[in-house]
Amino acid sequence: MKVGVITFPGTLDDVDAQRAVKYADGEAVPLWHGDHDLKGVDAVVVPGGFSYGDYLRCGAIARFAPVMQEVIEAANKGMPVLGICNGFQILAEAHLLPGALVRNHKLHFVCRDQWLSVENNTTAWTTRYDEKAEILVPLKSGEGGYQAGQKTLDELEDNGRVVFRYVGENPNGSRNNIAGITNAKGNVVGLMPHPEHAIDALTGPTDDGLGMFLSLLDTVVKA
Repeated sequence: MKVGVITFPGTLDDVDAQRAVKYADGEAVPLWHGDHDLKGVDAVVVPGGFSYGDYLRCGAIARFAPVMQEVIEAANKGMPVLGICNGFQILAEAHLLPGALVRNHKLHFVCRDQWLSVENNTTAWTTRYDEKAEILVPLKSGEGGYQAGQKTLDELEDNGRVVFRYVGENPNGSRNNIAGITNAKGNVVGLMPHPEHAIDALTGPTDDGLGMFLSLLDTVVKA
């Protein structure tokens, strides 16, 4: 399993994402934002950070990076793509996922371990979890409030496209407590919390996040 991990100017969590891929017995392949080349990978992770300094809107500039043209084309053909935090914002800006991520409702940066409920365990990134399982992973973002029109929310809810939901107090004002969603095919997933920071109980609150990368392994092997 070869998984590309993109680095943009301002990316912070690319090395952590690469480490998570390796924990799942995959080969992590660094991808540069300025290249039109996915290097033959089986999947792509768009990691967290502050791409291009988060000028304009978060992810708005990164969406036009050369590598994202290749990611959009590959995702539309069925390649698994995961966007974490800033990566989720980029996928929304690229219209691979609906809705938008806006400033947290209390206008504070949130950094804490966060319980999530697994709402959909049939995506390329969630098959290792039981439906409604609760997992604990870090959350760290200032613009993590998921917003979408009522029609889009109804479509997400009615078609099982909410992948993760916040448990307990809503940390950022996301509508319907949404922490992560998927596209209609289930190959593209975006979430605000950081599963790559919860792959080893020694360095994270749990190893609950590793299940996402092991799920990808199952998906790639099955394909």
